[in-house]
Amino acid sequence: MAGVQTAVALREQGWAGEIVLLGAETHQPYDRPPLSKAVLLGKAEGSTLDVDFAGLGITLRLGVQVTGLRTDKRLVETATGELPYDVLVIATGAEPVPLPGSEGVPGVHLLRTLDDAVRLRPVLARQREIAVVGAGWIGAEFATAAREAGCAVTVVEAADRPLAGALPAEVAAPMAAWYEDCGARLVTGARVASVDESGLVLGDGTRLLAGAVVVGIGARPATDWLAGSGVELAEDRSVAADDRLRTSAPDVYAVGDCASFPSARYGTRLLVHHWDNALQGPRTVAANVVGSRTAAHFPGAVYDPVPYFWSEQFGRFVQYAGHHSEADELVWRGDPAGAAWSVCWLREGALVALLAVGRPRDLAQGRKLIERGARLDRTRAEDPSVPLKSAVR
Repeated sequence: MAGVQTAVALREQGWAGEIVLLGAETHQPYDRPPLSKAVLLGKAEGSTLDVDFAGLGITLRLGVQVTGLRTDKRLVETATGELPYDVLVIATGAEPVPLPGSEGVPGVHLLRTLDDAVRLRPVLARQREIAVVGAGWIGAEFATAAREAGCAVTVVEAADRPLAGALPAEVAAPMAAWYEDCGARLVTGARVASVDESGLVLGDGTRLLAGAVVVGIGARPATDWLAGSGVELAEDRSVAADDRLRTSAPDVYAVGDCASFPSARYGTRLLVHHWDNALQGPRTVAANVVGSRTAAHFPGAVYDPVPYFWSEQFGRFVQYAGHHSEADELVWRGDPAGAAWSVCWLREGALVALLAVGRPRDLAQGRKLIERGARLDRTRAEDPSVPLKSAVR
């Protein structure tokens, strides 16, 4: 998504030069969200992006694995040779974290690519018993699809609750009941000791028999190929871009899941592994690439969005906007045992983040309020019958 959108945005903003889009996969560029939903369940054969690359003068080079970068020579190294560049945009995304000891074990699956989804379709179609490792966003979405397909599902999570890395305990705790409501089993506080063709062995010796194991324990920036390139990486191995999505190397930009950026809005560096970031960031990159070459004193376009993502799981539409920290004040809107509720995070009275479950209006209004830095009256914000925009002080 990030690479394609950057190429398209460059043309839209007036870039007249050659554009070459490299991709390691052989498939035409596609969208990822349908992979854990329609494609996985066989309701769609693919999710190819509707872009006329030839009409836009964009050269697609698919099945090309990038192996290195020589910024001193302005050369991208690939498995089939070197490619010179004037401007380079790194959009290599993220790669799933494998379960230690699971590499090469038959019946163990990841879900990141179209090929992954296609390999999993017959597994679901056979209604096999499935073990899912990780109760994060992707684990919950896959468990939802597997239950819809009629599979017996056990989800194993090392933490004491689902979404432990994303949400505080009091917010994530009510979500544990969603698994049981959907007919899935959730096992928390359980680490995987080993995996084999018959399933999992947990740290306490419990064996979970499964016809297939799906691993969803996180993703990391796909940046190993940048070793020795001179492009600075952050501690989390993301490309350490600046607020204009420029890297430490001249004329090299980074965007999407592989890149982090400093947010003045939140006072920290953000690494956002979500679709909306891969859609929005390319517009800033294109503006800066074109502007730096057409204006004598171009100040540069700053990238500091309100992060946004959504997840469809267990019959619920979950949306999140913003960025919160442990120190932010948490305000509930509605009963988390119900079908629709929201949570606001306030920082010195200003709305900085919002989680909405089945309350899309809260999300739409909250996102705009976060962008404005609006301050909320806590009492009114706590009342789910009061529109969020009416809770502004």
